[in-house]
Amino acid sequence: MKTINSIRMGAREVLPLVEGGKGVSATNGQSSGAWAAAGGIGTVSAVNADSYDDNGDIIPQIYHGRTRDDRHEELVRYGIDGGVAQLKQARDLAGPDATININVLWEMGGAQRILEGIFESEAGDLVDGVTCGAGMPYKLAEISARFGKYYYPIISSGRAFRALWKRSYSKHPDWLGAVVYEDPWLAGGHNGLSNAEDPEVPQDPYPRVKDLREVMRAGGISDDLPIIMAGGVWFLREWEDWIDNRDLGTIAFQFGSRPLLTKESPIPDIWKERLPKLSAGDILLHPFSPTGFYSSAVKTPFLMDMARRSERQIAFTAAADDTHTHKLDVGFKGNKTFWVTRADLMRARGWVGEGFTVAMKTPDDTLVFETDEMSKILRKDQADCMGCLSQCKFSSWAEHNEKHSTGRLADPRSFCIQKTLQDIAHGGDPDDNLMFAGHSAHHFSTDPFYSNGFVPTVKQLVDRILTGD
Repeated sequence: MKTINSIRMGAREVLPLVEGGKGVSATNGQSSGAWAAAGGIGTVSAVNADSYDDNGDIIPQIYHGRTRDDRHEELVRYGIDGGVAQLKQARDLAGPDATININVLWEMGGAQRILEGIFESEAGDLVDGVTCGAGMPYKLAEISARFGKYYYPIISSGRAFRALWKRSYSKHPDWLGAVVYEDPWLAGGHNGLSNAEDPEVPQDPYPRVKDLREVMRAGGISDDLPIIMAGGVWFLREWEDWIDNRDLGTIAFQFGSRPLLTKESPIPDIWKERLPKLSAGDILLHPFSPTGFYSSAVKTPFLMDMARRSERQIAFTAAADDTHTHKLDVGFKGNKTFWVTRADLMRARGWVGEGFTVAMKTPDDTLVFETDEMSKILRKDQADCMGCLSQCKFSSWAEHNEKHSTGRLADPRSFCIQKTLQDIAHGGDPDDNLMFAGHSAHHFSTDPFYSNGFVPTVKQLVDRILTGD
């Protein structure tokens, strides 16, 4: 295994090891502070981060506003307060000379306001940079330069970076800290698959990263500016040919799944207990997220119920035609008329016989069948929306549109992502929630480092990674 040497990222020399900033409270000040103290870049998640009361207890993110607009304002306030609290904790643990970044998702509700609010706060001087993905964050460079912070865009192709560079980033090149290549088929959480890419046909990351480097060179960016490989990284020895590779330039590696199972990791014990039980094939790249992006998560009963709900789906028309020749006679009350095929009529009657008695309309002129109990839960979750995404398929919220609506019907084939991520992060059963993980997470069950139930500290994990294992 080649020696892992420090490289320059942002304003400091650091180990080429980056902690992935994982969503709602799965990466916090404690975990990122420990990672930065170990020599890498710690990443505080500023996605609905936890804040604390005077006793040091987590403040539950409960929404009291009567309208979606009111609740959205509460969400932004929670986001700023939580980001500030976690940054203070991270800097206290890491010390003044470590590198602490924050992670935001550009498509999260209030992203720009939360990012600017954190930078303007008393914790603004504690953060070195910001990693940002989920969409095309054109404004990231301007905001970062305005506050004197390095920016680390998360992209999944050279084409995406080219668009960002030409439109925005080339105007603020001095504040570009690194470019994060997040592999769409290997990384956990939301992934940037394009419409031209097949979720069922993974592509080798090497030529994609090589293409990214060539795009960067064409823009006049030095090979010394790192590309951070994110997704599928477990043993560095498996990536040895990427290190000191002239075609790729300077490379660093991001770890998202492995830091989940550490003593400093903030995820609850019930979640940590599930990780060593994962097997190859237990992670599903799925299309059910309300963001509209594909994402990778563990095949929990929650996620598999989502898949089965979409399977209980039939198309309809408002008037009979050559194909839709039968009136639907189950799944609804009143004088509504849905014309379906004979085969779909038989399927619908079968689902109703199994207890899925409520037909719920989707934005695509289809009906999905659910139980009465679940249909009520879904409708309540939609009504309780607080605008945690810039646009949400599930609730039809749109932050920047007139009347805060996408103009489309709320989609029952999805779920409230804020609800499930808050629940799993604060002690909820993983079986009942969305459990994000990368596609290498099954190594927890086979890697001898974790044998006999061993849970390392972050420092022990970083030291282990540096050996190649």
